[in-house]
Amino acid sequence: MRAVFDLDGTLIDSAPDIHAAGCAALASEGLPPVTAEQSRSFIGNGARVYVERLERAAAGGNEAPRTERLRQHFAREYEVAHALTRIYPGVEQALHLLKSQGWRLGLCTNKPIAPTLSVLAHFGWGALFETVLGGDSLPVNKPDPAPLRATLAGLGEGPAVYVGDSEVDAATAQAAGVPFALFTSGYRKTPVAEIAHQRAFEDWADLPAIARALAR
Repeated sequence: MRAVFDLDGTLIDSAPDIHAAGCAALASEGLPPVTAEQSRSFIGNGARVYVERLERAAAGGNEAPRTERLRQHFAREYEVAHALTRIYPGVEQALHLLKSQGWRLGLCTNKPIAPTLSVLAHFGWGALFETVLGGDSLPVNKPDPAPLRATLAGLGEGPAVYVGDSEVDAATAQAAGVPFALFTSGYRKTPVAEIAHQRAFEDWADLPAIARALAR
């Protein structure tokens, strides 16, 4: 049995650190900060899109040379931005329970691979996931199904489930033909009823039973 997880907004609440890194990048260009709510709404389609949205909000548009400088500054900040990031309650217990029950775990995120591996090391999760794909691990990222399919391929054969928190994750699972469990307290922008999913949950203690049901 294979379970693949999104990262930001699913396993960890990293929005405060992403906001801080984004505002630091804006300040480096003399641009005003955005609010935490604005920053959170920009998350989901990877760092490149996040920075483009950030720049448009602060400057009213994108200018290619400035966008590239912002991306580089954001990447440096983002890779070491852990101080404000928190694991959602119950996540670690659920992951370890799944692993003890024979599940093979993978991670498929639009977060670039460098900050992904950095935050995994920060939380001592380096050995928890057998396969880890970041937003820049392949030429495409979610909602293209290729990253999810590649992550699953790295986990071998067997029933599979994908766990995420957003519209992007739902579209990815749907495109890949994989059952989707929606964590409802993450970074979604629309009501749960409008997001395609097989099961929804708010309490991570419910996830192992949900995963078993979806795997069947």
